[in-house]
Amino acid sequence: MNAVLSQDEAFARIRLLRSPNVGPVSYGQLLRRFGDAQAALAALPDLAGKGGTYRVADEGRVAAEVAAVRSAGARYLFHDAPDYPALLGELDSAPPILTFRGDAALAARPCVAIVGARNASAAAVKLARQFAGDLADAGFVVVSGLARGIDGAAHQAALDGGTIGVIASGIDVTYPPEHADLQEQVATRGLLLAEQPPGTEPLARHFPSRNRIIAGLAAGTLVVEAAPKSGSLITARLAGEAGREVMAVPGSPLDARAQGCNQLIRDGAVLVQSAEEVIELVTGFTGSPRSRFQESGADFVPLADELGDDSADIAGLLTVAPVGVDELIRQSGESPSAVQLALLELELAGRLVRHAAGRVSLAQ
Repeated sequence: MNAVLSQDEAFARIRLLRSPNVGPVSYGQLLRRFGDAQAALAALPDLAGKGGTYRVADEGRVAAEVAAVRSAGARYLFHDAPDYPALLGELDSAPPILTFRGDAALAARPCVAIVGARNASAAAVKLARQFAGDLADAGFVVVSGLARGIDGAAHQAALDGGTIGVIASGIDVTYPPEHADLQEQVATRGLLLAEQPPGTEPLARHFPSRNRIIAGLAAGTLVVEAAPKSGSLITARLAGEAGREVMAVPGSPLDARAQGCNQLIRDGAVLVQSAEEVIELVTGFTGSPRSRFQESGADFVPLADELGDDSADIAGLLTVAPVGVDELIRQSGESPSAVQLALLELELAGRLVRHAAGRVSLAQ
């Protein structure tokens, strides 16, 4: 547990985050509004009551989770702990609680994410090893997702210099199975991070969440090889949304596995061909990337012309198309705090979905 927190407050924080419809953004809002997790838990049923009966996470279930984390040789890392990664904490959707094995201080060093295709070509795997090894030798920590192909090659090459693996499962689950030894090496020689509770299998919906952590940890994300619509491109887009460098290695237009990288470059990612070029881009990163890669948001089309004071009126301005909270504030004429409270109530009632770059939409 975080030494700054009492055990009761740490337990309450875990229970708060595991409660229905509480995500990273609403978790932070609840802590700020009520001062601590214990007070927030007490207030949750009334706050969410507009959507019907609401029950916070079961104490026994959370106690079992804590025991499982300890059994796995892991620890909790809270958002306000000294070792919590500073760059990751800059994200609006930064995970409030992570579980980890290994050296948490690695995340304080300059980090570069390397991601790419699972079914990567031999040439791309060799290139990923070269990039990762050179970056590690230069003092950078290599971040990736422990997947097959490019991810695994990057971790292997950076083990001696420093690497961080972010997994989509619980801290005690290995995926893919053939990376059991590699995942253990990352956990013992580097840093292994998980957002999901222990015992969680790596379901498809968990991977985009995992990808935002990979992008958030690093000053820049390098895509070595990727097909269109791959998870690696999601990581790159999230890095762009976070204002980080987005870099890509070009490939032959005849190879489908290179089309994603070529498209990234066309969309504003920086073309790189060596680790030296990556180092030049991310050394002394100031928050102003040379890449201009951004994912455009959907147009805002309100469903209502007038707005009152409650969450029902805010819901009337929302559609299933994501829209920025700032735009909701402008359209409604309400104070930021009133809009945020209305959105919080909608989220706790299961009617709101939060997206990258601070956008929200109605749940489908």
